[in-house]
Order: sequence, then structure tokens, then C-alpha cells
Amino acid sequence: MPGPAIHVRDLSLQLGASPVLTDLQFSIAGGALHCLIGPNGGGKTSTVRCLLGQMPHRGSIEFSWPGGTRGSIGYVPQLIEMEKTLPLTIDDFMTVISQNRPAFTGTRRSAKAAIDAALERVGLTARRRLMLGSLSGGERQRLLFAQALIPAPDLLVLDEPMTSLDEAGARLFEQLILEIHAGGATVLWINHDLEQVARLAQSVTVIDKRVLAHGATATTLTADMQRGVFHAPVAGRAA
Repeated sequence: MPGPAIHVRDLSLQLGASPVLTDLQFSIAGGALHCLIGPNGGGKTSTVRCLLGQMPHRGSIEFSWPGGTRGSIGYVPQLIEMEKTLPLTIDDFMTVISQNRPAFTGTRRSAKAAIDAALERVGLTARRRLMLGSLSGGERQRLLFAQALIPAPDLLVLDEPMTSLDEAGARLFEQLILEIHAGGATVLWINHDLEQVARLAQSVTVIDKRVLAHGATATTLTADMQRGVFHAPVAGRAA
């Protein structure tokens, strides 16, 4: 199923006395590969957490699903710490998130096929018996991506997913994201790599507690925007 359009209207968030987001307004086309960009601390992750229903906020967020039927949402957070003594393997973790019965009862046949496919796609098949506490940062990030693939997402939300990845892992993730997008999914991607944004994103929203700019990447991620907001070298596609 094609991915949803997303409409954000008057989105505001305050934590204590500190405003985090102020009156954000933007829309993302269904099936778009859209990046949220902006300086560190500007509220990009908070925006995504509001979209996912993880933080209380003011304003409205509307998902327009094709045909009115809600599809599946996959979410890859930034790297998270895992308890070193947690007695779970990669297989156990994937089983827990793929079925509604405990991992110690075994993996359902239908769930096993999906788990096998997801681990193969992220390159963890040979590591599936490892305990979670022994995983490297890159392996944990691959595992977080694998869980977002079950079920196949119609909306994929990514919060800087390439944190802790080596060059091979980053190439793999980029390929996976493009494959999922090519299948019709909407991709909402927090991304700090302006070269990658300029090369891949169809549209962008620039956030620093409010919306600084929004629109097609080629006309929004301009040289002036990059220098003024990010104090960064100009990405290849921008003008």
C-alpha cells in the first residue's frame, strides 16, 4: 500500500518553562522521501516523537492513509543502550517483537520467515545467536533497523539511523531506505548529512524550534540556508 501523507498544523511542545517546538506547520506528500534537518537541539527528534504519539503536544498531526486504511509504521531510533546482562539473543529479541507470545515458547513459523528475511537484509544472519549485551554499536543499529522491517512498513521513520555504522553499514542502510521508498512507502528521515540529503531527499523541512524552511530539496537546501543555519560546506546539489 502506498505510504501516507502527513499534515502537521500548529505543532507546539513545551517542557517545563522551555519551549521546544513553536507552531510547526508543514505537509509531507504520500510516498515521499522527506528529510527533517536542522541544528543540534533544534527539535527534530521531538517532532518525530510527537508524530509517533510519544510526547504530549499542542496542535494536530494528521496521517492521510490511501483508502482510509491505516498501514504499518516502522521506526528506527537513534542508537540505544542495552542492558549488558539482558538474557536475550538477537533471535529472542526479534521473536518478542514479531509475535504475541513469549520467546521461550518458540518462534511461530510465520514469524520465523519474517525474522529470517529481516536479519538477512541487515546482514545479521550469522550473528543471530549473539546476546544483546555483546553487540557492537553498529550491530545494535542494524538490529533496530531489522525490527522496523516487521511488518513491511508503509511509513518508515528514521532518527539518524546511521549513527555508529561503519562505511559498509552506512551503504547498506542507504540501499535499504531507497528500496523501501521505491516500494511506495513514505520515508520521514532525520538526517544531519547534508550531502546525502541533497542527493536523496525529494523534500525537506528545516527545523530550529520552528520551521525555518520547507519544500523541494533543490529549492530549499540552498547555499545561503546551509551557511546560515548549519555553518556547513555547501552540499553538491544545492545552489
